[in-house]
Amino acid sequence: MRYVLITLLFSSAALADPTLECSDASSQVEIGVCVGQMEDRVNLALDESYGFAMQSAKELDEITERVEAQPALEASQSAWASYRDAQCEAVGASYGGGSGTGIAITACRVDLGRARVDELLRFAN
Repeated sequence: MRYVLITLLFSSAALADPTLECSDASSQVEIGVCVGQMEDRVNLALDESYGFAMQSAKELDEITERVEAQPALEASQSAWASYRDAQCEAVGASYGGGSGTGIAITACRVDLGRARVDELLRFAN
């Protein structure tokens, strides 16, 4: 049931650009808070979906009597986190230190996090 809920709430196809989702905010500060709250929710979904994927990897390793899926998933998650951090810093750098830099970095992290949730949930199936 939780898997279905996460899929419905965080499917990237169903969500717009994070900054547009905060369009009812009246200032950059409010947009920053809104996007920050989205990142918190995405991080929770990442943790849950990674847990589902890891459980599937564990079951696969048990069935096949090998230890490959779990270490591969761990390596993949670590590499993805490094990519996300570097990519979003590059996005932020493209703002030249302007006032929207933090919002852009957070929105990038939300976008990439949503996509990763989808990937992890596909792996869990």
